[in-house]
Amino acid sequence: MSIVLPQDTGETRTYVPRSEPVTYVTDLPLRSRVVYSAAHVVADPLRTAADAPAVVGWDATLAFRRHLWAHGLGVAEAMDTAQRGMGLDWAGAAELIRRSSAEARSVGGRIACGVGTDQLTVPAATADEVRAAYEEQLAVVEAAGSQAVLMASRALAAVAKGPDDYLEVYGHLLRQAAEPVILHWLGPMFDPALAGYWGSDDLDAATETFLQVVAAHPDKVDGVKISLLDAGREVALRRRLPQGVRCYTGDDFHYPELIEGDEQGFSHALLGIFDPLAPVAAAAVSTLDTGDAAGFRGLLDPTVELSRHLFGAPTRFYKTGVVLLAWLAGHQDHFTMVGGLQSARSLPHLARAYELADRVGLFPDPALAASRMRGLLAVYGVDA
Repeated sequence: MSIVLPQDTGETRTYVPRSEPVTYVTDLPLRSRVVYSAAHVVADPLRTAADAPAVVGWDATLAFRRHLWAHGLGVAEAMDTAQRGMGLDWAGAAELIRRSSAEARSVGGRIACGVGTDQLTVPAATADEVRAAYEEQLAVVEAAGSQAVLMASRALAAVAKGPDDYLEVYGHLLRQAAEPVILHWLGPMFDPALAGYWGSDDLDAATETFLQVVAAHPDKVDGVKISLLDAGREVALRRRLPQGVRCYTGDDFHYPELIEGDEQGFSHALLGIFDPLAPVAAAAVSTLDTGDAAGFRGLLDPTVELSRHLFGAPTRFYKTGVVLLAWLAGHQDHFTMVGGLQSARSLPHLARAYELADRVGLFPDPALAASRMRGLLAVYGVDA
């Protein structure tokens, strides 16, 4: 049965969804790469923002994390995919970290949690205030028994006078961290407030400061996550990392070639796109585990068009498409987001996301996905 999908031109066209699901086979555990999915949060549509600091549907949120762990992926918790700074405040993030960390222990799942400074609801006056905010969140993550991801800080970007402030703040945090952390460099395409991070708008200069932080504390850095959507820059950076420090790609445009790697190394993964792609991603890495690079690319390359669509400008709204696909795939029973972010993308954008996801076989029940898409279209007045 066909479905009528709107296009950016204002016209519609007919699409015929697949009739049968695609089965992806994975041999667990995954061995050749460490793979994290940055996971989204599921809102509670029956409560208002006045009821709680962040209106999260906890049962569905934790169930989705169990889905990721079941496919052999790690969970990168309370990151930008979970709407940190875009609907999920620190109170909600702290609760998410505690609950997800406990769930990870119960199922033996890998987890790393975001440490930031978003409890600073008024602008910080000094780098010391930013450092103290980082310390508060680091303590919460370590108390929960999870690995920490030191995320980029809007507050630090606003108050830092140059590279030395970054070196001092990060150096202090790494010296006191109980276990090796993941350092996260999130580019301004994901968050415009992070422009000039590491003390310079010149990415070459910023890279030198970033590498200086890592080189000064290699025993406290498990790895670095690079989210600049620049494959060449990531490859150049990973070749300069100290021995034993991993590079986790955060490049949602070029992840297949970066994870496959070259004769000088490869990237592991910490990706928002692996939230909807979990079954495909797991099967692809499992194939790579056998040494079959061509099979790996054969599974993962067809997903890039979908990822580039979801992460198209303005990139920070990619979460909307991620949650749409979770709903269409049956992982949650509504398409409502924390902070009302379901309205951040146009209907033609969402329709295209549905089509591309169906083409690569992401929906366990294609008929359910088509039915839910028709319902969403009907809300907008489209007779599908």
